[in-house]
Amino acid sequence: MILLCLIARGETYGYEIITKLNQSGADVLGYAREGTVYPILYRLQEAGLLQFRLAPARANGGSKKYYALTEQGQAVLQELIAFWHSYAACVNGFVDALTEGEPNEQ
Repeated sequence: MILLCLIARGETYGYEIITKLNQSGADVLGYAREGTVYPILYRLQEAGLLQFRLAPARANGGSKKYYALTEQGQAVLQELIAFWHSYAACVNGFVDALTEGEPNEQ
């Protein structure tokens, strides 16, 4: 879901995704590595959630793969976001009840 959110912001490439993950989420998620992110991108692409285009890379003369969400990817992301909000509300309800000092029900 996090990768889909990052890509939904606009077309991007693998190294930029890794950089954004490490800037924003390393404290909680740990540091993202190529060996973790690129296989996920490949699986998302195989599932039809991402599309890509190749563009020349300025640095080495090769090509760079730019990812974007497909319509299916956008729909799946919206479903995941809705689920996340429900899940977070459920967990927060339990945490809030505990921190408010409600007695345990058995």
